[in-house]
Amino acid sequence: MPLLHVQDLVLSFSGLKVIQGLNFSVAQGSIASLIGPNGAGKTSVFNCLTGFYRPDSGSIRFAERSILRKKPHTITRQGMARTFQNLRLFKSMTVEENVMSGLHCRTHAGALAAIFQTPGQRREEARVHRISQECLDFVGILDKKDWVAANLPYGDQRRVEWARALATKPKLLLLDEPAAGLNHNEKIELIELIRRIRDELDITILLIEHDMGLVMKVSENITVIDYGQKIAEGSADQIQNDPKVIEAYLGREDDEEA
Repeated sequence: MPLLHVQDLVLSFSGLKVIQGLNFSVAQGSIASLIGPNGAGKTSVFNCLTGFYRPDSGSIRFAERSILRKKPHTITRQGMARTFQNLRLFKSMTVEENVMSGLHCRTHAGALAAIFQTPGQRREEARVHRISQECLDFVGILDKKDWVAANLPYGDQRRVEWARALATKPKLLLLDEPAAGLNHNEKIELIELIRRIRDELDITILLIEHDMGLVMKVSENITVIDYGQKIAEGSADQIQNDPKVIEAYLGREDDEEA
């Protein structure tokens, strides 16, 4: 069984279908990509997977359980984490505090335990610090844990967001445009980091990305959508030579120029 299986997914806004009968799967332990021209519906798919949008119909099964119409925090608790195309950090908080905020779905101590500083609460607080620092170390910015997030360079702010997602201990990590705003060297480091996340942490990865060079280097399976429909699926070599994919990208560019 695949870790993620999407079947006949339909989403519409005011009668306009954004996703039309979409089917795709993500194998456990794989690095997969969802690509397509601007406006193809990629982020809408992510929003359906993570509970931010409620599809009209279809099914979404994650780790053999339906997550259709579940709330975002429930889906996170079940083991799916995501990053966003636009950074969503708490800019006035420290780097470590940002990562710690991602662990709320994995904590158990209540308000009274926090007020009275019970032994259980102190142990949990120590665990949250430990996990946060491990994640920051993994993405390479542990030395900046006490920095205010707003003072970090953009590339490091991206790393904070990745660390926060990793802190939730996901089975599946969804990366929405992870290379956006990164320079050439940072993109090379990102490719290595994505592979390390899969290989060392045993986390399956699904990404949306416009940088085709990055997609082709890191992806083992690629699903291509256009106007909310799947038009191709396969390896990097298959996708690069697929006439429908070439037409979708080149045709959209021609439309924009007209």
